[in-house]
Amino acid sequence: MTPILEREEYIEQVYFFRTLRERAIDEKMPAQEVLERIHEEVLSITRLPMAIQFLATELKHSGLLASGFARLGHYFTPFQAFVIDQAEDERNRFSIDIALLVLEREAQYRSGTPTPAGLFVYEFETLSRNRLGYEAGLRSMAGDSFFDADWRSYLDFVRRQMGAVDFTDLIYVRSEWYITDQRRQTPDYAAPVAPLFGEKEGKIAKANRGRDPLYLFAALQRQLGYPEVPRIKRKDDVSVRLAEMQTKIKELEARLKLVEAEQRGKIDLSEFMAKPELLIQPEEEE
Repeated sequence: MTPILEREEYIEQVYFFRTLRERAIDEKMPAQEVLERIHEEVLSITRLPMAIQFLATELKHSGLLASGFARLGHYFTPFQAFVIDQAEDERNRFSIDIALLVLEREAQYRSGTPTPAGLFVYEFETLSRNRLGYEAGLRSMAGDSFFDADWRSYLDFVRRQMGAVDFTDLIYVRSEWYITDQRRQTPDYAAPVAPLFGEKEGKIAKANRGRDPLYLFAALQRQLGYPEVPRIKRKDDVSVRLAEMQTKIKELEARLKLVEAEQRGKIDLSEFMAKPELLIQPEEEE
C-alpha cells in the first residue's frame, strides 16, 4: 500500500507534473533531458528529487516512465503508475499530456483538504472519460492508503457491479441521504454497511438517477468543489483548426508558385526537391 505523503510532497508533485508536461510536450524537449534537470528545481526537503532521478534512470534504460512509477510504489500510487502506463500504451488514444494533467490536478487536490469521496469520484471519472478500463483501474485505486478498509471493500464492490448497476445508484445507496430516505419509511432502519458519502453527495446522485454519469460528475464539481478531470482536445478545437488552416495555406502557396512558374515557362523543381514535405499531404490527426 502506498502511504499518504506530507502536504509539501503533493505541492512539489504539482510542480513536477506541470513542468514535465510544459517542457516535454509544449516545448518539445526530450523527456530524459527534462528529468535530468528538474530534480534540481524541486524542494530538496521532500523525497521527490530522488524519485525524479530514479525515473530518469529508468527512462534511460527502458524507454518508459510507467515502469519507474511502478517500482516507486512507496512514493507514487498504483493509480499514478496506471495512468502513465495507459498513456504510454500505443493502443490507447490517451495522450501523455492529458495523463500528466490528470496527475497534476489530482496532486493539487491532495495538497488541499481532500476526501476519499472526492478522490474516488475524480479517479473514477478519469477511467470513464478516457476509457482506461474499470477492472485494472479500480484495482489500482484500491492500492492507495488514502482509502481505508471500508473504501477498499467498496471499490471491489463497484468493480464487480460495473455494467450491472447504474453508477449514480452506487453512490446514492452508500450515502447518508439514502439512510435518511429509508428512515422516513422505516424509522428504525439500520444500514448494513457504513455510509461513505455525505447527504449532499447522496442528494446529487439521487437527482441524477437514470442520467448520463457525466452530469453527476459535473454537478459534484459545481456544488461540492470536486476536482475537474481534464478533457481530451477534440478535432474541432480552435487551436487544432488553426493549425490545419495554416498547413493548407502553405500548400496553396506552393501550388500557386508552380502554376505561376509554369505560365512563365520557368519551372524550377530544385526548391521542392530540397523540401519534399511541401509535396506531401500531411496525415490527419487521429
